Amino acid sequence: MNSWHMFPRAAFDLETTGRDPLTARIVTASVILVDGHGAVLEQHEWLANPGVDIPAEATAVHGIATRTAQACGSPAANVVSQIAGVLSGFFRERIPVLAFNARYDFTVLAREGLRHGVHTPDPFPVLDPYVMDKHADRYRPGKRTLTAMCAHYGVPLENAHTSAADVLATLGVGAVLAERFPQLRRTAPDLHEFQMTWALRQAESFQEYLRHSNPEAVVEGRWPAIAS
Repeated sequence: MNSWHMFPRAAFDLETTGRDPLTARIVTASVILVDGHGAVLEQHEWLANPGVDIPAEATAVHGIATRTAQACGSPAANVVSQIAGVLSGFFRERIPVLAFNARYDFTVLAREGLRHGVHTPDPFPVLDPYVMDKHADRYRPGKRTLTAMCAHYGVPLENAHTSAADVLATLGVGAVLAERFPQLRRTAPDLHEFQMTWALRQAESFQEYLRHSNPEAVVEGRWPAIAS
């Protein structure tokens, strides 16, 4: 079997200042690389000073307050550069990077790169358990947050909404999806291309649903990152 989950893969997660990926700033970031058996080969962690106040609602999610980020965080430009460097190395080697709801994280990274004059990599190949799960088990009821999917698939998740915990959970959910759904057992580059189509169709379907009550609703369908 020449499936992505039998080979080394990485996972990437950000915690930020807000929900809009076009304006959010990075607060914490984690990247983990594992081998084909899931053993950790590399682990990277960052705490950034985002250069703006962290809203209370964001702090309530990830636990990092403005004072902590200012006192202990590295300059945002340095953090963005280091994240970009690690991910660029994986992409050059065609090591897939898993990211849950990748559209958000890779858009934030790209926007932070523009903000700080840092080149960020073209994200390829990327694997997104959120998109894969919605395609493979389209009609399953219930939420599809990372927490909900960990509960559904029996993947341990402690300290949810910290980047370190979320990358491990993302790797775990991805592995379960590949084992459970044969259509997800592909090479990483091939699966990346399929997800672009799946994400677009999922967005179109959700947009059609929303337009029953709001005829002007628009749902972003580009993946794994959106443009400004």
